[in-house]
Order: sequence, then C-alpha cells, then structure tokens
Amino acid sequence: MCFGPLRPLRQLCHWGPFIAIFLMLYITTNAVICALVVWPPLKEDPLSVAHCALLVIWCFIIFYHYFYAMFLGPGFVPKGWKPEKQENEKYLQYCQFCEGYKAPRAHHCRYCKRCVMKMDHHCPWINTCCGHFNHAHFTSFLIFAVLGCGHGAIVCMYTLYIQVFQIVLYPRRRYMMESLQNSPYLTFGFGHLICAILAVGFALGVCVAVGVLFVIQMRSILKNETGIESWIKTKANARHKRSGGTFRYPYLLGWKKNLREVFTMSGIPKGDGITWSIIDGCDQYTLTKEQLAQKAEKKHRLVEYEITDDYSGYICTFSHGLCTLIRVPLSDEPRIPVEYGDIVMVSRWKKYWLYGDVVLDSDDEADEDTKKSKKRVRGWFPANCAKELKFEEEEEEDGRSNSHANNKVKSKDD
Repeated sequence: MCFGPLRPLRQLCHWGPFIAIFLMLYITTNAVICALVVWPPLKEDPLSVAHCALLVIWCFIIFYHYFYAMFLGPGFVPKGWKPEKQENEKYLQYCQFCEGYKAPRAHHCRYCKRCVMKMDHHCPWINTCCGHFNHAHFTSFLIFAVLGCGHGAIVCMYTLYIQVFQIVLYPRRRYMMESLQNSPYLTFGFGHLICAILAVGFALGVCVAVGVLFVIQMRSILKNETGIESWIKTKANARHKRSGGTFRYPYLLGWKKNLREVFTMSGIPKGDGITWSIIDGCDQYTLTKEQLAQKAEKKHRLVEYEITDDYSGYICTFSHGLCTLIRVPLSDEPRIPVEYGDIVMVSRWKKYWLYGDVVLDSDDEADEDTKKSKKRVRGWFPANCAKELKFEEEEEEDGRSNSHANNKVKSKDD
C-alpha cells in the first residue's frame, strides 16, 4: 500500500482492480450490444431508450461507489497514536509496526501496513481494506454490482435465446431474422455470440459471488460487528460462559441505529473512527479489555517448538512430503521461512501444519531498538520440520519421578 500523491495510481496497479474493472466493462459492453440488437433505442419507443440508458447508468453507479470505496479508504489510525488519558493505555494493544496504540475496533493490516479503523477485511478487488469510512460505499458497490450484472445477464441470455433457439434451431422462423436486420445499429454475428456467452458466465458468477459477500456485509452492518469482531465475540461468549457470566457486546445498538451508523446522506459514516456509540453499561474499552484477556489466555496455551529442518516459506514444498503439499491451510495467512534451531511459539495446530511466532533473538541488548522495529515473523510452517520442546521436558520429569520411585522401592526391600 502506498501513501502519498501516487496512492491512487498504485492502488489501481494490482490484479484485483484490473479484474474487477475488466469484468464490469466487459459485461456492460456486451449487454449494451445485445440491447442494440434485440431492442434498439428508437425515438418511437421511449422505453427502449430508457432501457439502454439504464444499462449505462448501472455502470456509472457501480464505478462511482467502487472508486469511492477504493480511494476514500477505510481510515487509518495515525502513526504513534495514543489515547488522550495516559491511564487508558493499559486497556489498548500496542502496535510495533505503527509504533502506537490500536484504537478501539482497529486492527493492523499486513497488506496496508497500517492500523485500520473498524477493520472488517482486506479486499483485493479494491486493493485496500473495508473499514470505517468506506464501508457504506463498499456495500453499495456490492448491491449495485449484483443488480447491474443481473440486468446484463438477462439481456444477454434473451439475445442468445432469440439468436440461437429461435433462428438456428427453428429455420422456419426466418422472418425473425429479417426483423432483427432492421436494427439501425448492428447485426449479431458469430463473434458477438461467443462474447455474449462469456458475458453471461461472468455476470452470473459476479451475481453469486458478490451477492454472497453483500449478504455477509449487510449482516455485519445490522449487527454492528465486523468479521474480526464476530470471532472475538464468539470467543468472549465461550470464555464468560465457562466462568458462569455473560459478555455484553458494546456496539449492538439495534438494527435501525446500526444502519444509521454506516449509511448516511453524505455517504460518510458517523464518528471519527476512534470514539464509538455504545450501549449502557459498557465503555469505550469494553471490547479491547476482552481482547487483552483473550490474548493473556492464549499465551498460556502457547507451546514451544524447535525447528529441526529448514523450510523456505513456499507453498509448494515437495521436500516435506506429499500430504504436507496437498493439505496446505486454506487461508491468506502467510507461510514463514524457518531455519534449523529456530524457536517458534505455536498457537494453532493442524495435522500437517503449525502456526506460530518465531522467537526473536534477545541475547544482544544492543539490538533491542532494532528488534522493536523489526517485523514479527508469524505464520504457517510444516509440522514435520519441528519438535515440541515441552514434550521432552515432560519425559525427563517422568523419568526422574520413575527413578525416584524405584529408589524408594529398593530402600524398602533393603
């Protein structure tokens, strides 16, 4: 992610925007061509003019919200940010990358390389995060993309029906061909046929994929919780249930108020991305306190592993076995290179893969400043290139206890 005058250009130079823009233009162009063939805009038929205009209007609305979501951005917590009151710092997590505290509901994005306000997820299609300031435009882009592509798919399918089924499969209906040739704009050739088929496939794919994402985003808005917060809330409910209590999510204001928090007449959501509307009985740091408590519990569950074989960090790792190759974790989380002798604190386990943080070497006190600015190495690595150190320690303790018990038995026999 680039910050500065070149940011818009850098954001466009990515495979996500290339594909998204290409699909929108391709589907719109073919839908307009099909409309010019089967229902050409004529002065005598105002509906035909309105129909072609609507196809173009869909495109403008989609691109308006798309580029707004991309260039407006989610909103980033200023580097080095601190709460106004110093005593509140203990309720917040510190971000070593941004050298400041994470504001409530903010999370660090490894792609944007900044702490994002009310981060939901990093979207490759807009090449930035979906967060506080661009959530409304991003959701609007999703619904209009579904509507526009759905309209385009119907127009293209109707044209294919007319051209293929009515003319090619039923030669006696040649009179329809003659009526179609009266179009003052163009005729439908074989090239148009192939392009229309592809457009239908692309449009239906967009409708399904983007439609599912729209449902997820609307559910997130109505509940006023991001995908990350949903996971935090699930763990919080389980944690409090074990202790016999209940967790109150501080941002659940009711679906109407939740909608008004995101969708406004100006398109800019309420709030500054730092201070949030909350329910009675909670404060601005209710969720951050819960996050700190969960991280404290997570540290107790960490298991120390020692690397016994080098791993380059590539997904295609033939040297670690076929099962490791085909059972790669299905996530966008990174694979980290590890070397023999490295110590990794593992927090997640799969049968063939482990997830954890590489322990940085802290023996040299002079390197403390460098270590703070250094990126944390965290991600997946093959399970068969590491061994659990805790297991060996337990074996030694068991061996000592067994030998101590044997000595007691011998002393009794004597």
